[in-house]
Amino acid sequence: MFNKRVKIKDLLLTEPIGQEAVVMGWVRTFRNNQFIALNDGSTNSNLQIVVELGKYDETFLKRITTSASLKVVGHVVASMGKGQKLELKASSIEILGDSDAEKYPLQPKKHSLEFLREIAHLRFRTSTFSSVFRIRHSLAFAIHKFYNDKGFVYLHTPIITASDAEGAGEMFKVTTLPFDQTPRKEDGTVDFNEDFFGRATNLTVSGQLEGELAATALSEIYTFGPTFRAENSNTARHLAEFWMIEPEMAFYDLEDNMNLAEEFIKYLIRYAMEHNREDLEFLAQRLEEEEKQKPQAERSEMGLIEKLEFVMNNDFERITYTEAIDILLASPAYKKKKFKYDVSWGIDMQSEHERYLVEKHFKKPVIVTGYPKAIKAFYMRQNDDGKTVAAMDILAPGIGEIVGGSQREERMEKLEERMKEMHIPIEEMWWYLDTRRFGTVPHAGFGLGFERMVQFVTGMTNIRDVIAFPRTPKNAEF
Repeated sequence: MFNKRVKIKDLLLTEPIGQEAVVMGWVRTFRNNQFIALNDGSTNSNLQIVVELGKYDETFLKRITTSASLKVVGHVVASMGKGQKLELKASSIEILGDSDAEKYPLQPKKHSLEFLREIAHLRFRTSTFSSVFRIRHSLAFAIHKFYNDKGFVYLHTPIITASDAEGAGEMFKVTTLPFDQTPRKEDGTVDFNEDFFGRATNLTVSGQLEGELAATALSEIYTFGPTFRAENSNTARHLAEFWMIEPEMAFYDLEDNMNLAEEFIKYLIRYAMEHNREDLEFLAQRLEEEEKQKPQAERSEMGLIEKLEFVMNNDFERITYTEAIDILLASPAYKKKKFKYDVSWGIDMQSEHERYLVEKHFKKPVIVTGYPKAIKAFYMRQNDDGKTVAAMDILAPGIGEIVGGSQREERMEKLEERMKEMHIPIEEMWWYLDTRRFGTVPHAGFGLGFERMVQFVTGMTNIRDVIAFPRTPKNAEF
């Protein structure tokens, strides 16, 4: 059998001194024709391969270049050098794949994140991105474990849908109609009868509405899948294709919703801290070096590990939207006109406002509730004051909004009234309204942007660096 290899991570953990081992991986460096740093992606730590001088000819040794792939058989010995406890004394080396050192774009030096985005198909091979994607994997696994252990049902909601859950209208259209000869009705509108689904469809912006259908039968469900926004935002916080976790729970009110969301975020952080400590420490070191390049006033007060421990071990602050606006209006930043966007009751708070609340004022994550109904979706439960809804957003340091959710409007007449106000087609949403017609219950849910969570845990400042192949305006490479 060809593949009897042991992963480098396991080899370094078990330290089987004296035993024979087979390892396979990619060359990071090769120095003095004697020491190969080999990495297989299981850990950021390289395994040092010791090559016996004179055993291989010059032609063969010249093929051992950065990113060439090798199969090495050898004996594990204690290392005499600094930085590693053991190394592999090679008895045989097989080159599985050559790499032209002159053409290979990733040299053994520090590359900018901007450059690495241009070669996103190769950036997994860097220490930074291998750490980020191992952590992303752990967080994805932890999400399923968290909800499975609580008895939630995992629901696959449709990617192609005819509804716009947010009422935002920023959607990617799905069609099989030809662009050059689109069939038209007599009034000039597109004739969707000839389209694949026989109606206008788009890529989903949220699985929430379908999730509510299942929650009102199964009690507690969650979705975890891709969502799409055709929003022309070329920022470090937005993607056109991103992943969302959306739990929906029957018999939950707003407080239950907040409690679950806070517990969920802390669980994910704890899981990463327990299972990806080495990667987190590497990224923390990288972030510390990055922070040193900033002016003193812009530097973070906490390191990455310290920030994660602080969030994990402290209660989130809970305030109302009205209290948040009052804090912003009384802030030195507002009085000195440092905010780019104005502050007044009724605004949809911008990222700079959210980050002021969490980073400058409270210095911890904040849950804001009771938003004006005018800036929130039709399905949110209306409060008795007639002006606000039972919404909740969780704001995180360095990112701003990381969770958005609400108690859903379970009262049929209130929901229909709100849908009319917001011009949501009631006739087309008959299936959604059936959950209120037949055995309606108080229920709630939220959405957590997965990439923003990965950003928070890894300390990466650009959302394009926590998803393998970012989809952004004018960019669908790879």
